[in-house]
Amino acid sequence: MDRLVKLVEKWSKDKDLDKAEPSKQFLKVIEEIGEVADALAKNKPEELKGGIGDVVVTLIILAQQNGLTLEECLETAYNEIADRKGEMIKGVFVKEEDL
Repeated sequence: MDRLVKLVEKWSKDKDLDKAEPSKQFLKVIEEIGEVADALAKNKPEELKGGIGDVVVTLIILAQQNGLTLEECLETAYNEIADRKGEMIKGVFVKEEDL
């Protein structure tokens, strides 16, 4: 995965996307999330795979634009959930403090 992240970061730099406006990049993230929702709604696994990949690409670039890396963002998120307790309710994990 690290190799692919580095390739995306290089591609982004080659296109000067790393210097673009983060708020515009966030709109790209939302656009790609919409494509994931569409693939799920239409039960299209190949489009889902591509859509999830596109979301990750747009997030890598958004992190890069803000002086962050995907790895450090993911590590921060994991550290928040690592010891999280909760339960599944109707197929959704609900954290303990929200029960």
